[in-house]
Amino acid sequence: MPATSVQLYSVQAAVAEDLDGTAARLAEIGLEHVEPYDFHERAEEYGRAFAAAGLTAPSGHAPVLASDNPEAIFDAAVTLGMATVIDPYVPAEHWQTAEQVAELAKRLNRLSALATERGLELGYHNHQWELSTRIEGRHALELFAEHLDPAVVLEIDTYWTGVGGADTPALLAALGDRVRLIHVKDGTLDGDVDAQRPAGSGEVDVRAILAAAPQAIRVIEFDAYAGDVFAGIAQSFAWLTENDR
Repeated sequence: MPATSVQLYSVQAAVAEDLDGTAARLAEIGLEHVEPYDFHERAEEYGRAFAAAGLTAPSGHAPVLASDNPEAIFDAAVTLGMATVIDPYVPAEHWQTAEQVAELAKRLNRLSALATERGLELGYHNHQWELSTRIEGRHALELFAEHLDPAVVLEIDTYWTGVGGADTPALLAALGDRVRLIHVKDGTLDGDVDAQRPAGSGEVDVRAILAAAPQAIRVIEFDAYAGDVFAGIAQSFAWLTENDR
């Protein structure tokens, strides 16, 4: 089974209140990997907390494209032992034309060279608008992928692709090995994040998604959760352990 991680945004309130305790609780669930957000802002704290809990961070989110000092982000990633840095968000207004999409890819390609110098991969994480926006009859994300250098990778959020109207398993198959990680989340496909559910208990075809990306690290995430989010993460992790084969 591929590695399973968890995006710390899911427990952002707990991270803000007690990073060490949060890391320990995730380790108690059985997780060995985490995906921190804005890790460059508190890399030393993250490093200490992860080491104490026996966790590693194969990947992390940081706003590389918007940064005035992307080198500092990549250096923090090296400090934390990461393999992949993911830019998590470019607003919808930048995905409206073929020219905009090509320019985004060009910028990411340039930044990827800085990551490669440090032994890192650079990638991008989608929301729904990269799929709901169609350019010449295709998802904007598909056009974006065609402009990327081979070294640039993707982290596909498999909830937002569905909300954006994509056939997620087909999209994953088309993107192939460029997909290094997938965000695994479930719920209703109307985009209501408050209705998100543990993996396998919503409208997302998680089984088909896993089968379409057998090589990708699975990253559990909740944008929001109505119950105890640690219990939701534990339920998702247990479902993946049982069904991701």
